[in-house]
Amino acid sequence: MTQPLAVLAAEQKSADVTDWPDRIGWIVGLLLFIALVYWLMRQGWKWRGTLQGDLPALPAAPSAPGPARLELSGRYHGSTTAGQWLDRIVAHGLGTRSRVELTLTDAGLDVVRPGATDFFIPVAQLREARLDKGIAGKVLTEGGLLIVTWGHGDKLIDSGFRSDRAAEQAEWVETLNNMIDMNNTSSTDTTSSTTITTEGTAR
Repeated sequence: MTQPLAVLAAEQKSADVTDWPDRIGWIVGLLLFIALVYWLMRQGWKWRGTLQGDLPALPAAPSAPGPARLELSGRYHGSTTAGQWLDRIVAHGLGTRSRVELTLTDAGLDVVRPGATDFFIPVAQLREARLDKGIAGKVLTEGGLLIVTWGHGDKLIDSGFRSDRAAEQAEWVETLNNMIDMNNTSSTDTTSSTTITTEGTAR
């Protein structure tokens, strides 16, 4: 009785050994598949960047932007075409997620990103601020993201940020929208004054 059991055990061990080539083949195949998916993603990223090649270079912060109204430390989660949270913008490094330091001044919004491209949004280009839950494939809890809508070239862009202290994002929304309203009012008054002056001169 003992001998057949020993023979059976030896056969099982032998079977295990003969399975290794199949296992190695599966592992190699899986690694090749992962590499292919990664390559296709990179090609898609490059292709999207090429399509967005008409997007102008990002503006840099002015040398004297003025005192800070608000400051924020957190994460930058990406930018998309305004109103289309899955239409990611990758040109000029806008598709790269990173840490971020935001500073809001009277001149605009300074976006500093360690390890990625910094950019500046002039106050005249700010359009709206709101709280939302998703952007560029990143989904958080309701109101978990600070979304800033701004104009660049002929395109409206949504940029998503997440503060390390989420409670302060509501203050950012209120302050940004107040600045936008004041700037729009100021621009309207200036246009009206110019029109009146021109008409008076013509008469």
